[in-house]
Amino acid sequence: NFHFFAFVRSSLAQHLHSLLHRPLIRPSIRPSIHTNLTMSAVKATFAKDPEEEPSADKIAVLRIHGPDKKGIVAAFSQLLYGHGCGILNAEQCTDTSANLFFQRIAFDYASMHTDRHSIEFGVKEVCTRFHMTFTLNWNDTKKKIAIMVSKYDHCLWELLLRHRAGELDCDIVAMISNHEDLRPVADTFNIPYHVFKVTKDTKAQVEEAELKLLKEEHNVDLVILARYMQIISDNFCNAFDHKVINIHHSFLPAFIGGRPYHRAHERGVKLIGATAHYATADLDEGPIIEQDITRISHRDSVNDLIRKGRLLEKNTLVTAVKAHLEDRIIVYNNKCVLFY
Repeated sequence: NFHFFAFVRSSLAQHLHSLLHRPLIRPSIRPSIHTNLTMSAVKATFAKDPEEEPSADKIAVLRIHGPDKKGIVAAFSQLLYGHGCGILNAEQCTDTSANLFFQRIAFDYASMHTDRHSIEFGVKEVCTRFHMTFTLNWNDTKKKIAIMVSKYDHCLWELLLRHRAGELDCDIVAMISNHEDLRPVADTFNIPYHVFKVTKDTKAQVEEAELKLLKEEHNVDLVILARYMQIISDNFCNAFDHKVINIHHSFLPAFIGGRPYHRAHERGVKLIGATAHYATADLDEGPIIEQDITRISHRDSVNDLIRKGRLLEKNTLVTAVKAHLEDRIIVYNNKCVLFY
C-alpha cells in the first residue's frame, strides 16, 4: 500500500509540473470566408431589429383638438397605419362642458413607406373633415430656448444642470438679463449672455432689441422667465404666443408685490406653492401649466418659507419646460390640457 500511494503521488506531481511549465501556445487564425469578419459586420450582427424597438430619432408627435365627434381616434389610427407608421403612445380626453376633444399621438415613422408631405396632407384632410386643428412635430431638430433672468439664480442653475444631465432635450442659445450679476454662470456653461438695461423711458426700445435678438439672430422657439423681475409687454407676449413660460409663487392674487414670503409668514399661511404658466397680455393670468405646494407650520421661519418656496419654484419650472419641449400641452380657453 505504501508503494502504491507513493507511486500515485509521484505521478500527480509530474503531471502538475508539466502543466505549469507547458509553453503557451497562441492559436493563429488565418483569414478565410469563415473568419474574415470586419468590425462593421460584427456590429451589424448584434444590431437590433428596427421593428423590435422604435428608433429614437424617428418619433413624431401629433396633437389635435376640436369638436368631439365619433370616429376621430379611428380616423387618425387608420391614417398612420396606412402610411406604415406605428403608434407608440396615444392619449386623449374630452371637455364635456365645451364638447371639445383633445389627443396626443406619438408615432414611429422609421418604417413609413410614403413621405412626410403625404402624411401631413392626410392629417390636414382628416382635420378638415372633423373641423379640428393640429400641430405635427417630426422631432428632427431640437427646440431653441432663451432664458431671461435678473439676480435670483436658483431657477437658472436648475435649468442649466438639468439640461447638462440630458433631462431637457433642447439647445439653450442665449441668456438675457437686466443685470451683469449672472454672467459668470452663463460663462460656465458657454452660453451667450446679453445685458439690456431697462428703464421706464427706454423699455420699449430695449424690448424691441431683445425681440430682434431672439427672433432674428437666435431663432428662439421658447423663452423662459427664470425669475426675470421685469414685466414684459403685450407685444412681446404676442410675438411668442404661448411660448413664454413664467414662474412665480402661488400666493397670487394674494401678497402681490415684493417680500411675499415675509407677508405670508406674518399672515400665518399653512401652505406655500409655485405656479408655472404661459405669459400673456394679462399679467400672471396666463394658462397654468404646472403647480406644486408644500405645508408650512408655526415652526417655520421666514427663511424656511423662502428656502421651501425656491425649491418648489425651480422644480415646478423645470417640469413645465419639459412638458412644453415634449409637446405634451394643448392650450385652449386660457387653460392647458397636460398629457403625462
